[in-house]
Amino acid sequence: MDNLLSFFTPDEGDIFLLFWAKQLLISFLILGAFYLVSRLVVMLLFRVSKRLAGGSASELTDRILARVSAPAALLVNCTGLYFAIKRLPFPPRLEVAASGLLFVVNVTILATIVYRVLDEVLHRYGERVAGPEMSRQLVPLVQKLCSIFLFGTALIITLKHFNYDILSLVTALGVGSLAIGLAAKDTLANMISGFTLMLDRPFRIGDRIQLGSQVGDVIDIGLRSTKIRSLDNTYLVVPNSELCNTTLINLAFPDALGKGKIEVGVAYESDVRQVKELMLQCARSVEGVLNDPPPEAYFFTFGDHALKLTLFFWVEHYTEVGVALDRVNCAIMDSFRQHGITIPYPTRTVLLEKDPSHGSQD
Repeated sequence: MDNLLSFFTPDEGDIFLLFWAKQLLISFLILGAFYLVSRLVVMLLFRVSKRLAGGSASELTDRILARVSAPAALLVNCTGLYFAIKRLPFPPRLEVAASGLLFVVNVTILATIVYRVLDEVLHRYGERVAGPEMSRQLVPLVQKLCSIFLFGTALIITLKHFNYDILSLVTALGVGSLAIGLAAKDTLANMISGFTLMLDRPFRIGDRIQLGSQVGDVIDIGLRSTKIRSLDNTYLVVPNSELCNTTLINLAFPDALGKGKIEVGVAYESDVRQVKELMLQCARSVEGVLNDPPPEAYFFTFGDHALKLTLFFWVEHYTEVGVALDRVNCAIMDSFRQHGITIPYPTRTVLLEKDPSHGSQD
């Protein structure tokens, strides 16, 4: 400062010192004002938290405010410091370096606040939307994607502030993304399908599904594939894109009730009403068959060698259908034998006709 004042006359030096004192005073006043504003922001956030206490979202709000109150106060203070330094008559290079550094710090703090809010929201609603098992894989991936997006946005804003041409950067990112997308299109298709399965939830872990001729229990839903344990205890890995584009049956939805179906053919001489009643009695006598909804028997069609009847019954859980089918079939067989009801074999009658012309020649 003494070296700087040596270039001025005594009067000019006094004016220079007075000017700097005035500018410094104004800058300190700006810092003090922004500091008071930061304290006011923290106080308002605290009051908002108290007012929302008791509401359904109070716990989430409390966690968000607890994580963003300190960065928010720091952001206000750094913003005040930015404006205080910006207005001081520093040399151009020093002013650009100081204000630029504070601008980068402010952008970083703002990105941190946004990330913390998103992090709390994801942990709050991740399990509610996708379920506890799927959220273990979905939430970390979404967090990483949000981090990448926030980092890219902060970088673009910073470069734009320093007057860098970001068009080439955006173009390079676009070309790189296109190349990666073409190289990993199948993987990306499975990942997008995994997101669809997690959000749409056509089935959950533990559900039994039927996919074509395969029937099994879902044991894991990943981002790329779904793991299914079939009824013969084999491990089936199905790409998620195939599950999204294929019709499947969820045996555990809308409830766990299982439906059994038995088709029986009896001789044409049988009393259909008696046969239906015997089939219903057999179903009711088997342990595990529900009375509500009750078993039902129907005479559907006339077959080529027998009358076709179908019995429907319900069990409490779909895993019990196989055992119930075995017991009901055995009961029907015993009942039909006791009452003389025949289950005919497929038969064909062949009629041989004599050629009239051949008979006259004899």
